[in-house]
Amino acid sequence: MMTNHGRKHQREPALEPEILLEKTGVQRTVAVLKEGQTIFRQGDTTDAVFYLQKGKVKLAVTSKSGKEATIAFFGAGSFLGEEAIAGTQLQRLASATTLTRVTVLKIERKEMIRVLHVEPYFSELFVSYMLARNARVQADLVDQLFNSSEKRLARALLLLAQFGKDGAPEKVIPKISQESLAALIGTTRSRVSFFMNRFRKLGFIQYNGVLSVHSSLLNVILHD
Repeated sequence: MMTNHGRKHQREPALEPEILLEKTGVQRTVAVLKEGQTIFRQGDTTDAVFYLQKGKVKLAVTSKSGKEATIAFFGAGSFLGEEAIAGTQLQRLASATTLTRVTVLKIERKEMIRVLHVEPYFSELFVSYMLARNARVQADLVDQLFNSSEKRLARALLLLAQFGKDGAPEKVIPKISQESLAALIGTTRSRVSFFMNRFRKLGFIQYNGVLSVHSSLLNVILHD
């Protein structure tokens, strides 16, 4: 019984990425970036993995003609650039840009691979994160295929506010252009503007210099 309790106690840090990164002695570089700065650019070499400690980041791709499309938003506790450890993708397929002031850890590819091999708790944490990310991608695909643009926008705003994650949601989300939201959910800026005004009139969101999201916005997703 004492042995089991000991094992249970040892596994707890795996639930806290920052504590685990510290305890495992992962070699990393810490950077504090302002809003609008780039963590990595499309076409850069995939030489490192990043862990987002604080702030929010936008992931976007740019076409040959220069058109940009936002494909995802990430908050604290997210890994970025994880394709680096595969070794098959030599260049970044997207750019990561800060939406707020950000604290990010940079872990070089060789160090990340080493730690995944020698630290089982960290490896378990990372695999769990990637499985959750994969489930999120599938949910995004279903969202695009079967839900209306209004529901897609509501879901995007709730995800940005981190509703559904452990702990209290942030509710206040960083300044994001309607163009970026339109690109993310696959609709036009005018439709985003229309639905944002509707959400505000219904009391689902507030906008007084900053955007606040209320849990009542869930009604848009749950209503058939």
